[in-house]
Amino acid sequence: MKFAEIDLPLKKRDLYLAVSGEGDISHDWADWLEPKITLKDGNLVDLTGIKWESATTGHARVQIGRNCEGKPLSAGGKVYQKGIGVHARSMIHYRLPEGAKRFQAKVALDDGGAIRDGGRTPASVRFFVFDKKPAKIPEGQVEAFDPDSLEAEKVPVTAFEVPDDLEVTVWATSPMLYNPTNMDTDAKGRIWVAEGVNYRRHQKRRSEGDRIVVLQDTNGDGKADSSHTFVQDPELVAPLGVSVLDNQIVVAQPPHLIVYTDVDRNLRFDPKVDKRENLLSGFNGKNHDHSLHAVVAGPDGKWYFNQGNCGAMFTSKDGKTFKIGGPYRGGGGEWFVDNIKFGGEKSDDGHVWVGGFAGKMDPDGKNVQIIGHGFRNSYEHTVTSMGDVFQNDNDDPPACRTTWLMEGGFLGFFSPDGKRTWQADRRPGQSVPRAHWRQDDPGTLPPGDVYGGGSPTGICYYEHGALPKKYEGLLLSCEAAKRVVYGYHPKPEGANFKLERFDFFKSKSGNMFRPSDVMVGADGAIYVADWYDPGVGGHADRDGSCSGTIYRIAPRGFKPKLSQAGQSNSITEAVKMLKSPAINVRYAGFKILRDTGPKALPALMEVMRDSNKYVRARAIHLLPYMGKEGRMVLNGLLGNKSAGMRLMAMRSLRAAGEDPVRLAKALVGDASPQVRREVAVALRDVDPQAKIPLAVELLHHYDGDRTYLEACGFAAEGVEEKVWNGLRLVKKGAGALDWNPNLARIAWRLKIPSLIPALHERAASPKLSDADRLFAVDSLAFIDDVKSVPAMASLAKVPGPVGASASQWLIHLSNTRWSQFGVKDVLKKEGIYDPSKVEIVSVLVPEATKSSLPPLKDLMKLKGDIARGKTTAARCIMCHQIEGQGVNFGPDLKGWIERQGKEMFLRSVVNPSEQIAQGYTGSSVKLKEGGEVQGLVLSKSNPVIVQSQGGLVQMIPADKVEKVSNMAHSLMLSADQLGLSAQDLADLTSYLETLK
Repeated sequence: MKFAEIDLPLKKRDLYLAVSGEGDISHDWADWLEPKITLKDGNLVDLTGIKWESATTGHARVQIGRNCEGKPLSAGGKVYQKGIGVHARSMIHYRLPEGAKRFQAKVALDDGGAIRDGGRTPASVRFFVFDKKPAKIPEGQVEAFDPDSLEAEKVPVTAFEVPDDLEVTVWATSPMLYNPTNMDTDAKGRIWVAEGVNYRRHQKRRSEGDRIVVLQDTNGDGKADSSHTFVQDPELVAPLGVSVLDNQIVVAQPPHLIVYTDVDRNLRFDPKVDKRENLLSGFNGKNHDHSLHAVVAGPDGKWYFNQGNCGAMFTSKDGKTFKIGGPYRGGGGEWFVDNIKFGGEKSDDGHVWVGGFAGKMDPDGKNVQIIGHGFRNSYEHTVTSMGDVFQNDNDDPPACRTTWLMEGGFLGFFSPDGKRTWQADRRPGQSVPRAHWRQDDPGTLPPGDVYGGGSPTGICYYEHGALPKKYEGLLLSCEAAKRVVYGYHPKPEGANFKLERFDFFKSKSGNMFRPSDVMVGADGAIYVADWYDPGVGGHADRDGSCSGTIYRIAPRGFKPKLSQAGQSNSITEAVKMLKSPAINVRYAGFKILRDTGPKALPALMEVMRDSNKYVRARAIHLLPYMGKEGRMVLNGLLGNKSAGMRLMAMRSLRAAGEDPVRLAKALVGDASPQVRREVAVALRDVDPQAKIPLAVELLHHYDGDRTYLEACGFAAEGVEEKVWNGLRLVKKGAGALDWNPNLARIAWRLKIPSLIPALHERAASPKLSDADRLFAVDSLAFIDDVKSVPAMASLAKVPGPVGASASQWLIHLSNTRWSQFGVKDVLKKEGIYDPSKVEIVSVLVPEATKSSLPPLKDLMKLKGDIARGKTTAARCIMCHQIEGQGVNFGPDLKGWIERQGKEMFLRSVVNPSEQIAQGYTGSSVKLKEGGEVQGLVLSKSNPVIVQSQGGLVQMIPADKVEKVSNMAHSLMLSADQLGLSAQDLADLTSYLETLK
């Protein structure tokens, strides 16, 4: 972490301290550390002791001795007692004492913003010192911008970074298009754009309504030279999706998913000739970012669509009603159905769906299937020719992600019952990303690559085309907030995919580039749409010119060569479209070949010999429609030596209506976890009796893969008890204390009421590690059964972390999932918590004084004795667990030195406040009637739950609490306070080094 030293002469009494933002929208926590003023007599004055004249900050508030979020000032791993915490952009004005001569300080990014979940964020700020008020806070890397200008603007291609073997060119720019929210291509390479000129507060900027425009390069020189309007309608208000599916133009415009059929194919909508249909209706969020997004065609001929967490209630064309609700209603826009009221209700398919969601359907609006839910606002998803769905999703606080979506997967933004936000269920010590996507809750899909703050938008998957072969299999995701298009090469990893992120295309400077969409063109090049603006998110735009640009990324000197596909409905022309690099162009070819039937089989067999695996996959999806011979070929692929082929064959047969149980019986013991995962999700809604032995067999192969376990949970849905009993026979009837980690994790996922006694036994047993016991407590907390209450109440009386965790769960669950079980009465009856009888014990941890021990370099040289060290360690077990003894109040010391090193250990013991371990920042609970309790706050709701040294847990009624604040010093006693000599430290270090 970088520091800068400031040492400046002062000539005036006014001092202005400013911090600028450098384009990022989060993490910019900045600290003025140990700021001092030198007076004319040479005395030093602590600036934090001088009252400022004024102070403003861009987020949270300016704080003395704390960072902007009220936590300890921490920079470079060191905690500072003196300093000022702000967030860019900020300005503090001081009127200094007479005779002030110099200003000195250290400046740095605060660790709380710059380091998240072990990795660095893209935080970037600049610090400024002025002796007179500047006209505005300076902004680095920001172009001159006039929000009222109507002149079209664009980011020059010289401002971008792109791989060395590719180049970026401008394909089209304003006035040919404005504010592009989404784009698609047709078979002839024309690009269709949905415009958002009437976005948010500018809803009336274009009274005729927003447009769908068609752009074309008529002379093949690599630049658009023609632009016209396909449709403009007052009903179109910043639509977030346009899809070209043959001559059907699908527009995502809440409350409707609109299909315009260009009957005469003249690229202009004429209501006298052409058709308009509201295919599905009931989507919340007109002119709202968290609403309906673009449709993409899957390789199975289905249309895939998604909606943000505004919610929806719609009825498919075959009469099934889907209710997708949740506790969100904000951000303006128009709302058409009461998503809060029906949140948690079952849809006609028998399932509860919440939050943002994704679905697929037949092109006529029938056979709708929800394929994922629990999103915040997945702007777009893409479907590979293999049938894999990838999507991105944005954050509440910094937790944006890129994810492979398993069919039926729940991502966790809202609670599964659609009643609570993630914040309401966040556990003490949970990082934001883990809580945001409920990664410690059973039934939740891993979120993939969680990269922090941002605003992800369009996404696509490059399978082949104009780029060199090494780019095949490239996933591209726009990140509008960070001015970059991220790249991934997804690789199978267990039942999921490994997603390693890199910058594929980014703006080197400035903050006007806001990529809204990315796609593979019909010519095989990559196209990126830019919504030109200095800001992003927050439902606002500032660019009065509504400028927009489409950039093309292709090999240097690339000349587009477009197939003339689409000229007829012949098999030859259909195969050309099926082989298109552009996802929705392929749908037109699929449709023709499917309708042609067995006559197309020879052509498809030729396609299956293509050198590109993605092209081969497209033919496999069509085999079920090629008569008996096509089915025979497909069934033969179920035994192919390639796991990918087996997976594809199963997906193709299942999509065409094949019995999932028959497929499962053929593949339940497959060597590939990806194939077995697919078997598991296919069993979710089949006959319960038929799937029991299959689910047991699938779980027998579980090896700790979280995604695979979630799939198996679907297979066992509705028959969990019978599946567990079958699994216990496989596991030879092991007792509760003999469960291996995999069996314990399966019990956690299945959430079976009959396991309550076994989980209680595991949680209460001192024979198990604290980690195993606490996991049993967590498992018990997710069994929504009245019998769980006395079991959890019993555990709440167990001293140490088990009791603390059980108490915390009881308090939380009494107001949520277990509210109907009378938990509050049980708490009083069992003497666990009765607010009228609570007696609070003050607990204070004295701050360490300056150490009398030798310097660190001398301590490092001392030789320790392991045996003596083990005896000395007895002084640590009041807060730490060592070899099964002690209290799990501080970090487990097993392996600590191995991970952090000897020097860091000695630093932490000599001066614990120098660097406080993440998750162990102490809190002070000041009481209204006097007294104070210092410790780890496990819950800030009513009651406030605090765990102090020695494992003491107290539940304090909220009406007795005056204030909860972070402590400036560590909860750990220093070596001097513990009476440890230099030799004691050497002995202790030698002993702990053996615990690996």
